[in-house]
Amino acid sequence: METSIFSKIVKGEIEAYKIAEDDRFLAFLDVFPTAKGHTLVIPKQQVDYIFDLDDALYLGLMAFSKNVAAAIEKAVPCKRVGVAVVGLEVPHAHVHLIPINSMQDMNFSNKKTFSKEEFEEVANKIRTEYHS
Repeated sequence: METSIFSKIVKGEIEAYKIAEDDRFLAFLDVFPTAKGHTLVIPKQQVDYIFDLDDALYLGLMAFSKNVAAAIEKAVPCKRVGVAVVGLEVPHAHVHLIPINSMQDMNFSNKKTFSKEEFEEVANKIRTEYHS
């Protein structure tokens, strides 16, 4: 399997706006977000399809995502944090955590553009609220 862009982020070969990290998982801002604070959560181990993860890794990914979502909810004004797993765009299992106020906020064809400063600001806010 070819090394995914997410594995390159894990290895530090590509920069990312990191939110949270432990020995098995990493959360970082999506650089093609549908909303401010749109975060991706991945297992560091590259597995293409989320349902190919073993149970321990899958459950760990969901628990890690839950903690990250709680931080997003405190840092970014929203009604909820939506969760999506699409799995087609990058061959590396990942969970989208998207601050939402309406169903339209989950529309992946409505990409938003933010400056480096805006990405850094929201990443810092979420990191400040994150507690594992």
